[in-house]
Amino acid sequence: MSLLIIGIAIWCGAHLFPAALPTQRKALLERLGEKAYRGLFSIVILAALLSIVFGWRQATPAQVYTPPFGPGPAVSLMVLAALFLFFASKTQGNVKRLIRHPQMTGVMLWGIAHLLTNGDSRSLALFGSFTVWAGLEILLINRREGAWRKPGPAAIRQDLIPLGIGITVFVVVAAFHARLFGVPAFPG
Repeated sequence: MSLLIIGIAIWCGAHLFPAALPTQRKALLERLGEKAYRGLFSIVILAALLSIVFGWRQATPAQVYTPPFGPGPAVSLMVLAALFLFFASKTQGNVKRLIRHPQMTGVMLWGIAHLLTNGDSRSLALFGSFTVWAGLEILLINRREGAWRKPGPAAIRQDLIPLGIGITVFVVVAAFHARLFGVPAFPG
């Protein structure tokens, strides 16, 4: 379980660094240059992801609580909504008029959905940490950027594109969920 925790800590720390310590980020960026900074960040994130994946696989889960839901339509809709929000953050659609941080909100929704269906220690560590990280990220970004300036209305296709991508990713991940993560997305 320690490799999983290390990966989560690296992921969260690397992502929180720019929002929590903007002055230090700026100094590092100036010292390294844009390309080197992005390269270093990418290497750190890749190391975090590999630690999370291998840590997840080697961790022996222990039951911590009884989840209130099993896999089913409500949780699936939460995950689908999370994917839509995640991809909507990359467009200039109407979602950004309603939600200031759709990507982080999507991560939180994804984490909560998984916490509602998984009560084991490694799930609590991963999904709980990512949910808390996304919430902290929202708070820190809001502090750094100040008041929210809502964008104006956008063409509906700007919302349909991330919805289509979200549905596609949902179907693909659901189909391979058991093979990728060792747990089927749907019962039976």
